[in-house]
Order: sequence, then structure tokens, then C-alpha cells
Amino acid sequence: MTEGSDRVLERLGRLHPKKIDLSLGRIEALLAKLGSPHERLAPVIHVAGTKGKGSTVATMRACLEAAGYKVHAYISPHLVRFHERIRLAGELIGEEALVALLEEVERANAGAPITFFEITSAAAFLAFSRVPADILLLEVGLGGRLDTTNVVRRPAVTAITPVSLDHVAFLGDTIAKIAFEKAGILKSGAPGVIAPQLADAETVIEARAAAVGAPLYRAGREWRCDAAGAGMRYEGTHWRFDLPAPSLIGAHQILNAGTAIACLENLNGFAIPPEAIAAGLRDIDWPARLQLLRKGPLIGLAPENELWLDGGHNPAAGEVLAPVLAGWRDRPVDLVVGMLNTKDSAGFLRPMAPYARALRAVTIPGEDNPLPDSEIAAAARSVGIAAETAPSVEAAVKALAAQPQRGRILICGSLHLAGVVLRENG
Repeated sequence: MTEGSDRVLERLGRLHPKKIDLSLGRIEALLAKLGSPHERLAPVIHVAGTKGKGSTVATMRACLEAAGYKVHAYISPHLVRFHERIRLAGELIGEEALVALLEEVERANAGAPITFFEITSAAAFLAFSRVPADILLLEVGLGGRLDTTNVVRRPAVTAITPVSLDHVAFLGDTIAKIAFEKAGILKSGAPGVIAPQLADAETVIEARAAAVGAPLYRAGREWRCDAAGAGMRYEGTHWRFDLPAPSLIGAHQILNAGTAIACLENLNGFAIPPEAIAAGLRDIDWPARLQLLRKGPLIGLAPENELWLDGGHNPAAGEVLAPVLAGWRDRPVDLVVGMLNTKDSAGFLRPMAPYARALRAVTIPGEDNPLPDSEIAAAARSVGIAAETAPSVEAAVKALAAQPQRGRILICGSLHLAGVVLRENG
């Protein structure tokens, strides 16, 4: 009987003492042993950034598939099952294929120190090189310059979504330092699509582009995307489309959609009509991004309340969520929050504070580095939110639902927490 993928993945996670150790040397050595599969890929769109990477990739995938193309996609982290990370020609990788690939890279690696993300990315590149597709959408794991995905030397297009402070222990403690790491994916001759950026990030990105000879396609200059009536208007150098608003909720998703469309506009050799873009925008599949939960045990604990889920976890995410909460004026908004201990909880919660009636803090179950619920509650109180702790998400939802006026309950603060909720809520 063959092993299950969970068991193999658990074993691969023990090959390096650190979860994160940014370097390209180990992955390059392993890929060489595997015959350099990263050099035999479909055209690649490589996406870095602090916020919006996943939404941008999901939007591109929806539009490309609506145009009839077979799309590979690589994302991280997964929410419920590892298989979500590797999509082969439109379908999530199957269990049998995943186990075979993981065991193949494990044999090639022969016990050498290598991080979990590096060795599983090698498996993904192997899969992408063997299954035919028209294009690969490749999401950076962390940073860009030294990220495992940056072994791809000749992408068709690169993209940098908005850069903000996150992962400061690995990427640096200023916007400029983090932007330098993200800009490491820019390549000579490959169009670099740039989402709206803070001035410090923009300066660094433009300097890096000039140094490597990457033509930039920048929001507010070469392209723009704005809300227009019930939909949105995209204007680029060649494309000018009136389109429906993306199915993902929030004003920020219009800019993420614009970034996705700008990437497609710069993709040579593909025919993507506006009808396909419109169809894709109406049907973007991206769980835990302001997702309305419609079924499962949690719904029964909060009758007459709306229950929402979002994986946002840093101050930039708080800034994005705040206007959504501000627009929910017809009923009170309550928060259930669980976070990692590497995150700025007060910075995340501060923008939402004016719109939150109450908060219940939870310690993320099954997580190696959770922020204790007491610290989250203290951070919430420090920014003006009435907060208490709860022993579980279920207890938090039940307590908030017991308040006199029915409201909207938003579970947020961590993709890890979102994964737990999706898994346990079915």
C-alpha cells in the first residue's frame, strides 16, 4: 500500500531545521538532479507582492480559461489540502500523482537539507514540465529575489502587486527593502506589470527595472482600472474595455483585476477577447477572500447573522477590509480574530476599529506560532475595540451571535485560521 501525501509531506518538512531559509542554491541543485524541469515550462507569468498576489492569479486564471486556454497555476499557502497549490491544466493535482512526484523529488534529494517549500516547489516544476498546458501562473512564496520560484529565468510577464510591510524578519523592516526583494523577479526584456505602489516602493522597483532592462507597465501611467457605474473601466496602451466588476468583493479587487488584465495585455501570442475577460471576472474562484459562508455547523450557531471569512493578516489587509466594513451600515459588524505571532495585530485591527462593534480573539488551533488570544484581545482594546477571548471559533461565533442586534460576523486575521474554518465547517 502506497503512502498518503500527508505522510510524505510531513517527512519532507523535517529535512531542514528552518521553515524559511531564503536561498536559491538548494533548489537549483535539486532541479539539476531532476533534469532542470523549470527550463521546460509553458510561458510563465510570475507574480510577487505583499497583498493581492492570489487574487491577481485567480483572476488571470478565470479569464484565460474563459478564453479556452489550459492553465497551470502554483499558489501558496493552501487552505485545506496541499493539492490546492498545484493546478495542472485547470485541475487540482490528484493524490496518486502528487505522492509519486513527492517521492521522486525525495529520492533525488537524497536526504540533503532543503526547506519544505523548496522541495515541494521542485515537485511542482516537475509536474508542470510533464503535463501540457498553454501557460503557467506562478505565485511567489515569500519576497521574490531569493524565492524558490525565481529559478524561472525567462518569464513572459512579471507582476508586482502592492508592496507593504510584512515578513519583516525575512525581507527587511522598510518598504524600500521589501520592494527590493519583490523587484528581484523583474527580468530583462520581460514586461513588468506594476500595481499602485507607495512612493518608496515605486522608486526601488523603477531602479531595479532600469538595471536589468525590464520594460515597466505601471498603474496610473501605462494602464489604469477604475470603478465605472456597476462595473469597471480598463484602459491600457492597446486595450480599452468596459467590464463587469470582479466577483471578488471590495474596491481593492478592481485594482487586482486591473493588474491581472494588464498582465494579459502584455502576453504575446494569446488571443483573449473582452468577452472572455468579462466572463472570467464574473466567475473568479478564490476562497477566504471576503467569502460569505452559506453552509456548515457555524451557520447554525449564528442564526440571522451573516458569517464572512477573510484571510487578511497584516496592516495593508486591515486598510483593505476597513472600507468594506464601512459599507456594511445596515447592521453591526463583529470580528472573530486569530493571528500568527509574527504579525502586527494592532496594525491590522486599527483601520477596522471604527466599524467593529465587538471582537472575540482566538488562539489558532494546531498552529506552531499562534498569537495568544489574550494578546490579540489586548491589541484590539488598545485601538478601541471592545474585545474578549474565546476558547474556539465556534464559541466566539456563538457569543457574538447572542448579542441583542443581529449583525455580520467576520472571521479574519490569518490564512491559517481561514483554512481551519473551511476544513472544520465543511
